[in-house]
This record gives sequence, C-alpha cells and structure tokens, in this order.
Amino acid sequence: MADIKLVETSLRDGNQCLWGALGVDTARTLSIAPVLERVGFKAIDFTTSTHMGVAVRYKQEDPWERIRLMKQACPTTPLQFLSTGFRFIAWETASPDFMALAFATLMKNGIGRFALADPMNDAEANVQVARMIKRDGDAYVVGALVFTLSPIHDDAHYAQAAATMAASPDIDALYIKDPGGLLSPQRARTLIPAILAVIGDKPLELHAHCTIGLGEQSYYEAAGLGVEALQGASGGLGDGTSNPPLERVVANLRALGHSVDIDDAALAQAGRYFTDLAQAEGLPIGAPMPFDAAYLQHQLPGGMVGTMRRHLADHRVPHLEGAVVEELGRVREELGWPIVMTPFAQMVMTQAVMNVTGAERYSVIPDEVIRYAIGRFGRPNQPIAPNVLDRIMALPRTKELAAEPGMADLPDLRKRIGTHLPDEEFLLRATMPAGQVDAMQAAGPAPRHYDPTLRPAMALIRKLLARTNIERVSVEKAGFRLELESHG
Repeated sequence: MADIKLVETSLRDGNQCLWGALGVDTARTLSIAPVLERVGFKAIDFTTSTHMGVAVRYKQEDPWERIRLMKQACPTTPLQFLSTGFRFIAWETASPDFMALAFATLMKNGIGRFALADPMNDAEANVQVARMIKRDGDAYVVGALVFTLSPIHDDAHYAQAAATMAASPDIDALYIKDPGGLLSPQRARTLIPAILAVIGDKPLELHAHCTIGLGEQSYYEAAGLGVEALQGASGGLGDGTSNPPLERVVANLRALGHSVDIDDAALAQAGRYFTDLAQAEGLPIGAPMPFDAAYLQHQLPGGMVGTMRRHLADHRVPHLEGAVVEELGRVREELGWPIVMTPFAQMVMTQAVMNVTGAERYSVIPDEVIRYAIGRFGRPNQPIAPNVLDRIMALPRTKELAAEPGMADLPDLRKRIGTHLPDEEFLLRATMPAGQVDAMQAAGPAPRHYDPTLRPAMALIRKLLARTNIERVSVEKAGFRLELESHG
C-alpha cells in the first residue's frame, strides 16, 4: 500500500475544462487560496500562458499580479505553470532567449513548479526546456509523457521518452498526462511498469480526465503500481470532462488501503467553495460521465470539449456537435495522428468544424493547420494524407506563411516594444494586442475578495436599484426584519 500525494487542478485544468477558462478571476482565486494552502497538496496546477492571456483579454486583470498574490497566500505549496513547447501566450514559436525570459519572470513572480508537455511528445525538447529553467532558477520540473491512442503510441514509445527525460539532471519527476481521459486500467497495468522500469528513483505522477469514465478507475490502479502523486479537482470542478474529484478519490484510496496525508476539513471546504461558486454564477458542475467508445477515435481533451460547445453555440449551430465529433477522428488520422492537446487540439477542432460547416471538406484551411503542415510545430508523427497535403501545399496562403519570418528575436522585440518596460509588461506586449494590455492597465488592480454566498443578495439589490417604481422594501428572515422606505 502506498502513501499517495495530491496535486490540485481546479484553478487551471478544472476551470478550463468545465468553465472554458473563464470562471476564475483574481478575487475568486485569492478567496480560496488560504484553504488550498492548508490542505497539504504536493502542488497547485495554477496557470498557463493561455490562462494568462485570458486574464488580460477577458478579465482585464494582470496575470503577474495574480501569481504574486497567490504565492503570498500559498507560501509552502508550489504553484505550477504548464508549458506546451516553445510558445508563450501567442501561437508563434518563440526564440530560446524569449522563452528563457518568460520562465525566469514566472519564477521571479512565484511559480515554483513547471510541467513540460511538448505537443509532439518530444522528450529531447523537454530536456532542453528543463535545462533552460534550471539555469535561471531552482523550480521543480516535471516532464510530461502525453498519453494518446494511435498505431505508434505504444508502451515502448513512452518508455523510450521516459528514459530520455529521466536521464536529465534538470528533470525532477515525470508524469503521464492524459488530456483525453483515454488511459484505461488495463493499459495502465502495462504502461506504468514500463515507465517505472526506466526512470530510476524519479517520481511518477498521473494526470487524467473523467471524460469517458476511465480516469478515476485508472487512478486506483496507478496507486497500486507505484505512482507517487495523482492530480484532481475539488467539488463542482471535478468529474465531467475535468479531472477526478479529489474528495471521492481520497475516500476510495483509503478504502483500498492507501494513505493520503492531507487536511480533510480544508479539502472539504475547498470543494464546497467551488460548488457554491458554480451555483452562484450559473456555471456547469461536473458529473460522472458514461463510457463512450466513439471518443477513443477523436480524443478531444476535456478543456476543448467545452470550447467546442461554446464555439458551436456562439455560431448558433449546437446541433452539429455530433457531426463535428465524428469529423474530428477523420481529421486527426489525415493529419498524421497529432496528439490531441494544445496547440493541436485547437487545430484539429477548428478544421473539423470548418469541414462540417463549409461547402466541402478542407474548402477552408486555417493558418495554424497550414503552419503545422509545413513543419512550424515540428515533424508530424506520421505523414499527412497525400490528398490533404496536396491541397494545403497548393494554397497561395501556404507560400505566404512559409515566407513569414516568425516571432522576432528578443533584442529586436525589445527595441520595437520598449527597452524601458518591466519584463512582465514586455512579455505581455510582445504576445498580445497593445489595446488589450492598455485596457488591463486602465482597469487598475483586480478585486481580491469574493463570496459566492452573497451573489443572490447582490443580484436582488441590483434589480431593486434598477427599479424606479418601488417606494418600500421589506426583508425578513428568522429573527431579523429590515424595512427600507423612500422619502424622495
């Protein structure tokens, strides 16, 4: 029996999967931060560059301030940043110098743990990034083995990648990252021992999703096979397309004979908070998911399921979800079995939507799919289907994108954007429209307090204030009576 550690994912992955990355802001984060600190997590999966961009674009909040304030509230629990290749906020591949600055600035502001998930599952690329991080700081680095199902992603593939990363002194641990919730208990019984056999004494963690009901069962299998830590979400942010719910996972682990050393009262309080938040704001609450064999073909990650539904709803075609899901599997095979994670999840999903809604398949091809085809994101796992590749290469747009210079080098960006800017502001302005950064700065410091239980009362007050025909208001509850009367 094992002593299992936990990594909390609500603020990053749970928020992304169930709430489209929009349900959490600085106030909602800080209001639960002291509770999360008390639980005793190995780490908190806190943010990505994509979430930092969301903070600026949709919340007009400074993501650097959010990191700093969260670190102050959680001084002993490492905050994790998920990195997916050589990109920061923007889709363009960044230079090594630019990424080194981004990593160093993240550490300076409070990030103490990095999860490295190269979108091509390139172990050597993860080693390169880990070396860059360790050169400028002492953060804990976890190398990802991104799990997927395809003819080429067998146990030997993952064992080879694990051995490469475990040999690096700059990688402290490894984790199986299963964004699609595809890892079954049966596959775990062969995959996990194959990985543990080649990584020596470096810890192995597991991060899975509940999208088709496999994630939680795989966790219990993994606990008995030697995995050190499991990653999950709390309360209403667990289940569904999100990660396994921590309270249930803890209870089941203990019933199976494992130990989990945490503050149970704090964990329960965190769960109640996220559930109350969802109810107060009308946000989805995760629920157990049935098994769906069709999902094994398209493999869209939990976070992208919510994004896909929002996209279809925004375009008033939610009834096409089934057709898009079916098309996802075809597109993935034609594009050479890319791992369905950022940025490829977005590419595959967008192409599938365009194939379903367009006049014919591949009548419209997004720029990012073209960049993928011409090698801007590395080499595809398998050659792209000849008929699709021919169509892409014949586009005039392909020649234009092949000639584009890409993201400028760091010195040139400094000269163009401003040599006087703090690193934090420079990194935002180098990767986002200036108007969005200006709006964030104009908005000022973000609120720091949020109480979901006050939402109904605040909504009622706003409705009353909007009325001009009310002269008297009476509020009553047990042992309390308040009457307000207008004398204007």
